[in-house]
Amino acid sequence: MADEKNPKTEELDEEVDFITLQFEGGEELECEVLGIFPVEDKEYIALMPDDQSGDIYLYGYKEDDDNDEEFDLIDIEDDEEFEKVKAEFERYQVD
Repeated sequence: MADEKNPKTEELDEEVDFITLQFEGGEELECEVLGIFPVEDKEYIALMPDDQSGDIYLYGYKEDDDNDEEFDLIDIEDDEEFEKVKAEFERYQVD
């Protein structure tokens, strides 16, 4: 899955394309936004942590209709959905 930790609040810095994930327990992790992309009728976001691990985190992505700077990241809990999102992300990486 995307990550066992559940991010609570995220902030998007559009100028630099980084966000900071804030996890329960106060842990923070800065991530580069690799892209936002559609799969079927939903949007997803790919993030790469700035920790030299090379990991890629995939989450559902939903913008706040009332505020362009606010958004939610949604854990992908279904294995089949995760595999579709992963395949689509990999396809974008090759193009």
